[in-house]
Amino acid sequence: MERQKFIILTLNEECYAIPIDYIHSIERTQPVTRIPNTEGFVKGVINLRGIITPVIDLRERMGFEAKPLDEVSRIIITNRSQESIGLIVDGADDVIEINNDDIEPPPETISENYRDYIEGVIKHEQRLIVLLSLEHVFEADFVKQHHV
Repeated sequence: MERQKFIILTLNEECYAIPIDYIHSIERTQPVTRIPNTEGFVKGVINLRGIITPVIDLRERMGFEAKPLDEVSRIIITNRSQESIGLIVDGADDVIEINNDDIEPPPETISENYRDYIEGVIKHEQRLIVLLSLEHVFEADFVKQHHV
């Protein structure tokens, strides 16, 4: 049975997962340099050990209300096609390993605005964790199409 590892993060008091293969590092929050004329969820760029990395607020990207950063907020540095992108999340502090059989497709009842962000739902220790589709989170056409 095939198993995968996931980083568990929190957004809006809910648990979400990203495959660990996409994660470069998890960083404490730091000052972000704003870039003019970008979508509201694009917070700007950070200098991460000499590499300029764009940063987006995942809460806002998914349509949740903005929240001030605090001591548990984190920036998850992801790798996507040779490019690093930072995701600001409410918290990230757990790694789980699950069987692929424990991933179910997203429920049909989820609104279309959110369904594209969700790759599936993970059943893990009496809780359900939403598996994010990073491809849709980063997809520019999706942003324009949904005016997020």
